[in-house]
Amino acid sequence: MRLHANAPLGPRGRERMVLRVLEQGWSVTQAAVAAGVSGRTCSKWLARYRAEGALGLIDRPSTPKRSPNRTPEDRVQLIAALRKLRMTAAEIALCLGMALSTVSAVLRRINLGKRSRLDPVEPPNRYERARPGELLHIDVKKLGRIRGGAGHRMLGRGPGRHGGRGAGWDYVHVCVDDATRLAYVEVLTDERAVTVAGFLRRAIRHYRRHGITIERVMTDNGAGYRSTLHAIACRTQHVRHLRTRPYRPRTNGKAERFIRTMIDGWAYAAIYTTSQERTAALDGWLHTYNHHRPHGSLNHKPPAARLRELNNLPSSYN
Repeated sequence: MRLHANAPLGPRGRERMVLRVLEQGWSVTQAAVAAGVSGRTCSKWLARYRAEGALGLIDRPSTPKRSPNRTPEDRVQLIAALRKLRMTAAEIALCLGMALSTVSAVLRRINLGKRSRLDPVEPPNRYERARPGELLHIDVKKLGRIRGGAGHRMLGRGPGRHGGRGAGWDYVHVCVDDATRLAYVEVLTDERAVTVAGFLRRAIRHYRRHGITIERVMTDNGAGYRSTLHAIACRTQHVRHLRTRPYRPRTNGKAERFIRTMIDGWAYAAIYTTSQERTAALDGWLHTYNHHRPHGSLNHKPPAARLRELNNLPSSYN
C-alpha cells in the first residue's frame, strides 16, 4: 500500500510524532494522542527511528523473509524457458507435473503471464512511403454472417438471439496504400489462394484507375498468401510480395488500423438484419473514408486529398 507523503500518519507524520518525544520532551502517550494512534504504535515508530533513522519510518514489505514452500529458482527458470517456447500455463503444468495455479502464479510474478510479454519491447517503427503505390498493405477480417436478424453484439445474448450461430463467415479483404491511406475493400466468401489472387488483381486495377502503380504488396503469412497461385499473380502484375515477420502483426499496422476503423464505422455502426444489407452499406462508408473523413496521420485530410497533393492534381480530381 502506498501512502501519500503528507498523510496524517505517513512518513512525515510519523517523523513529527517521534520528534515530539525525542526533541520537544513530549511523553509517548501525549505524542500518540496528538497523532491519533495508540501508545503501542507510537513506541513502535520511536524504536524504529532510533534504530534506523528516517528510513525506519517507511513501511516495510509484508512478504515474509523466508518462504519454505516457494517454487525453487531453478524450477522458475525452467518455467520461464518453456513459456518462451510459447507453451501455455496448462501445457507447462502438465509437462512439469505441477499445479496449474502454481505455474500461473509464477508466470505472473516473472511478468510472462500474457502472451504479449513474450516479445521483446521494441520502439515503435513508424514509417510512411513517399510515393503512392510504393507499398500496399493487404489483410483479411472475418465477420460472422447475419442470419435471422441482428446478433448479440447489438442486442445482447438471450433467448431468440442466436440466429447468426453456424451461419458461417464473410471474409472482408482490405488493402491500404501506405503513402495516401487510400483504401479498397471487397467482401468475399473465403481467403483461399484463388480468392486472394483475384482480389490482388482487382485491387491493382482499382488503384491504377486512380493513377497509382503498385510496386510492392505486404501481407501476413496466411496460407493463401504463401501459395504458388498468389506468387504467380504477383509476378504477372509486376509487384514484389513482402510478408510480415512471424508474431509481428504491427509490421502490417496500417492495414490493422484501417480494419479497426472500418469495423467501428461500418460493420458495428448500425443494426443490420442480413449480411447482404451490411455489405451493401460498405461502399458508402468506404467513399466517406477515402474522400471526406479526416485522417489524423494525414494532417486531418482524407486520403483522396493526400493523393492529390502527392500527384499535384487539381482539387476537382475525384
